[in-house]
Amino acid sequence: MKILMVLTSHDQLGDTGRKTGFWLEELAAPYYVFKDAGAEIVLASPKGGRPPLDPKSSEPASQTDATRRFEADADALSALANTTRLEAVTHGVFDAVFYPGGHGPLWDLAEDPVSITLIETTLGAGKPVALVCHAPGVLRHAKAPSGTPLVQDKSVTGFTNTEEEAVGLTQVVPFLVEDELRRNGGRFSKAEDWVPYVVADGLLITGQNPASSGPAAERLLERLANG
Repeated sequence: MKILMVLTSHDQLGDTGRKTGFWLEELAAPYYVFKDAGAEIVLASPKGGRPPLDPKSSEPASQTDATRRFEADADALSALANTTRLEAVTHGVFDAVFYPGGHGPLWDLAEDPVSITLIETTLGAGKPVALVCHAPGVLRHAKAPSGTPLVQDKSVTGFTNTEEEAVGLTQVVPFLVEDELRRNGGRFSKAEDWVPYVVADGLLITGQNPASSGPAAERLLERLANG
């Protein structure tokens, strides 16, 4: 079993002068769900090399058992420091693709034609794609084979408008994940803010927030186990 995890290369939080990137828990929790299940994991990002970490995600209040395990794992840290350029990978050698969130993907992966093609071809090959928190926003330009928005009439979730408001970035992000999924015809549902919540619709799996990243990875493994 081989799983591709796609991380952002974008590190600027709009014009605030603050840094952003990927959210550590949303990488670490799924990483160990996959690793402990015996999966081979490949990390990729648009620019390759070390992707930017959202500094807030490594603050003490954001730490979890998975993030502490990751930060003490020499092999994991080496893989993170040397991600593959996204353009160098294809869905063909992978069984599934997982997108961690963080605010970074809203700027780069959401507009990246390589990422969009990867999502479309992976699903088209009958392989699952999972995205958590802000990462479902990278589906905004992805299309179904019919040419309609990929999420149209699909059950989906993602970082909610109220969660974005709670972190004070509603006016900073280029778009709101919840609004964008709804605009493209997705059947958006959600739980209470910060509560784990995962939605699966066929091969497409989405999670609402950081706490949903581990459960989304588990749902992905269930999907693979069930063919």
